[in-house]
Amino acid sequence: MKKIVGYLNGFSREVDKTILVVSTLFIAGMVWLNYGAALEERLVHEAPYAFPEFTGRFFLFLLTFGFPYAIVFARKKLKLHWSFLACLLIAPFLFALKAGTNFIVQLSADYNWNLYWNEILYWPVRTVLMFIALVACWWIFHRDKDRYGLNTKNLQWKPYWLMLLFMVPLIAAASTQPDFLATYPKLKNILPLPPDAHPGWFYKLLYELGYGSDFFSIELFFRGFLVIGFSRWVGKEAIIPMACFYCSIHFGKPLGECISSYFGGLLLGIVSYHTRSIYGGLMVHLGIAWLMEAGAIIGGKLF
Repeated sequence: MKKIVGYLNGFSREVDKTILVVSTLFIAGMVWLNYGAALEERLVHEAPYAFPEFTGRFFLFLLTFGFPYAIVFARKKLKLHWSFLACLLIAPFLFALKAGTNFIVQLSADYNWNLYWNEILYWPVRTVLMFIALVACWWIFHRDKDRYGLNTKNLQWKPYWLMLLFMVPLIAAASTQPDFLATYPKLKNILPLPPDAHPGWFYKLLYELGYGSDFFSIELFFRGFLVIGFSRWVGKEAIIPMACFYCSIHFGKPLGECISSYFGGLLLGIVSYHTRSIYGGLMVHLGIAWLMEAGAIIGGKLF
């Protein structure tokens, strides 16, 4: 835990305060626009352009990712490289494609089972496709030993368990809130189960495992690609733009979760930058997700 505290202290000393303050005010304004004026809803569902689910999210992510980088380059006088610009466009494109496309394929002749299996495969399929896309990006732009954080060298797990333990009372408190219970548990997406789904716990567990797989792609994308990968060009300055982008993918979530995602993104970004690994953050992120599922199930029954 001392190492993580040291990483945070180092970041607070070394970070460019102008970049941090301006970027934080910017993303705070975006959050205000989203929850006060339905920004994402207007961009994604009420826009006149083609493929709004993809196009609207692409422009949103490009703005929340690109604006902080404009501040970084203005402050640091860094040289723009074509590969950086390519990745600056590829990043929002990939995540908009992930978040803005949906498909239903015929997996069963039975209507209920077909819906169930489409829900089960929704996250794992996207995880595999994102992994393939990021491997391609690594091969083209970042062919180095860090491998977007896919290594466990010198990784100590105890601090991450403590971080997860710290989140338990916060999740318990959130589990009493109506907006949280309106969003979670994600498990309700498959309920009621098909009548012949026995034992029911197995089919519910299968969904939770599929849902959990999504967090691998999220950590690989945000902490692996956007922090470890982009640090090749901008060093630790990659952390703040990533956190702004990360916050914007939570615009459809409860307000408290969206706000906390910015600070959580900073924390996980700082840690992954120094450890050159995404696995500690993955453990924390996945643990929080499943604790939120459990909290919502219990909270839904009590409240």
